[in-house]
Amino acid sequence: MADAPILGGDQRLTLDDDVFGAKFNGPLVHECVVAELAARRQGTHSTLTRGMVRGGGAKPWRQKGTGRARQGTIRAPQWTGGGVVFGPSPRHYTVKVNRKARRAALRAALSLHAERGSIFGLDPDGFDAPSTKQAAGLLEDRRGGSVLLLLSAEEAGVAKSFRNLARVHVLPAEAAGVADIVSAASAVLVEGASPSISASTTWMRPSRARSERTPRRAAAFIFLGVRWEKSRGCGPWTTPPPANCGARVEPWRARPVPFCLWGLRPPPRTSPRVLVEAVP
Repeated sequence: MADAPILGGDQRLTLDDDVFGAKFNGPLVHECVVAELAARRQGTHSTLTRGMVRGGGAKPWRQKGTGRARQGTIRAPQWTGGGVVFGPSPRHYTVKVNRKARRAALRAALSLHAERGSIFGLDPDGFDAPSTKQAAGLLEDRRGGSVLLLLSAEEAGVAKSFRNLARVHVLPAEAAGVADIVSAASAVLVEGASPSISASTTWMRPSRARSERTPRRAAAFIFLGVRWEKSRGCGPWTTPPPANCGARVEPWRARPVPFCLWGLRPPPRTSPRVLVEAVP
């Protein structure tokens, strides 16, 4: 079982082996870091093409006889104040990362800090009131670069104590990304944030028995004024029997639907041969 020293004391914080004992996967961590940094971009860059710039509707001079090069508009790209060729336009840089892959990258990044000994614990009970001086004293002997402080939502006094220190980033444990953890030289983990980190890195959707799953909604369509319904993978297209009908409805029978419900005109009186027998 891995552990980490607690700042300002001789005790040690026990770390979960499932989270802080994983093998480091460099390519997976790199993929998640690139995706997170790309998602932070606003993507609001914008330029105007020659068709978007105002003006330039008239030809500046005639085609021939002036001795100058032919020009069709003063908003062409070679003109000052003209449009931009293949310039950037507003877009997003979001790249999808699978949830399992992101959780594995989080475990790998945290395990790397645990392996290097650059992760520390913090007892929030020592901060009765916000004190930046006290926080700076705890990090004085442990700082070798940027520090990432991971805490839970209840430690408001701890967050106010550390947030004004230079090169110290304070984040909720469930909101920390792979890029935040990798870019920090050391990580400080508040004791109350351990369950949140374990839940965000190892949580999986609980599997339910087939009998407990919600049945899927039956697919349906309307053809020739008749509603046809079919459950997924359950035989041919059929329709449910009427509410007050005790008789069994054959699979090829259908129940008619009033035309006023689906917004189409009823068929003519002299309709062709009826292929569907409706249940009254």
